Amino acid sequence: MTTIFAPTNPHRAVRWWLISVAALIAVMVLVGGATRLTESGLSIVEWKPVTGSVPPLTETAWNEAFEAYKKIPQYRELNAGMSLSEYKEIYWWEWSHRFLGRFIGVAYLLPFLFFLWRGGLSGELKRRLWLLFALGGLQGAVGWWMVASGLTERVEVSQYRLATHLMLALLIFAGIVWTVRRLKERPQIAAPARLRFTSVLLLVVTFVQIYFGALVAGLRAGRAYNTWPQIDGAFIPSAERLWFETPWWRNMFDNVLTVQFEHRMTAYALFVLAALHAFDAVRSRTAAGGALWLFAAVSLQAVLGILTLLNQVPIDLALSHQAVAIVVLALAVMQVERLASRQSAQAQPRAVPVGQAG
Repeated sequence: MTTIFAPTNPHRAVRWWLISVAALIAVMVLVGGATRLTESGLSIVEWKPVTGSVPPLTETAWNEAFEAYKKIPQYRELNAGMSLSEYKEIYWWEWSHRFLGRFIGVAYLLPFLFFLWRGGLSGELKRRLWLLFALGGLQGAVGWWMVASGLTERVEVSQYRLATHLMLALLIFAGIVWTVRRLKERPQIAAPARLRFTSVLLLVVTFVQIYFGALVAGLRAGRAYNTWPQIDGAFIPSAERLWFETPWWRNMFDNVLTVQFEHRMTAYALFVLAALHAFDAVRSRTAAGGALWLFAAVSLQAVLGILTLLNQVPIDLALSHQAVAIVVLALAVMQVERLASRQSAQAQPRAVPVGQAG
């Protein structure tokens, strides 16, 4: 039987579907950031995966939601006396964040089922897509686990759980970006081993930096030590101030000074590493464009981070800082994939009988 190669149409549709989902995840991360900055994350004190998608529609329903919020420590200690209209402002941020999560689930699952029904997805691709879907379901549970940490004894969510929630979202985002890249057939790049290594190291350090940034957000550490390049009066604070909690490792997660310091130091390391990687890529004439774009994004991220700190975390600068972090992550993933030593099996053309093509 005569066959033709016909990977273009099905792979193009899958790629655009995944790109759309990745864009929705990026938007959701930013809405989540705004929810944190506006102290809105605890405004909805119940987790109703299905019925919770409908907001209060009557004055009675609004009052019931408000009364439930009044029972948690955040209201009593931070927002006592707030009006119903003020409560609605924080409610809509959290509701929008949760609604986006539900919408992304539907936007992922329905096209996925359609592509499975139509056929044409390789076994490896199907396994990866099922894994991403499972991680998305886990993300919903982690989101409630995070919210629950602030409903009884705290006035905010745990910074540990906040960081976990953000990292899982960005792991899913990175997995989608990688998959999209692997679906496009390109010539293999003969890259030096050191260039591949530094690209992977850049990606790892980017994840670490974002994790520390989540701890900074969870502890509101960006609103303290608002000077640069000095922090607490010095470029490197005294050990007594950095490591006074016991056991010592708790300082890395709970000490406001230490958390902000490690976020700064990791930013410096990321900047230097991105510069060296770009220099090496240009010198070896290998994936230089991707390396330069990554270095430019890291540089912009550093500037935004400094401005956000000096201005004590205004919401516009803070969200810009977060948005560029997503761009840095996407570019880092793309650079690793670009320099990967092999092509993915699902990017290879699949033989289709002429009578079935199109």
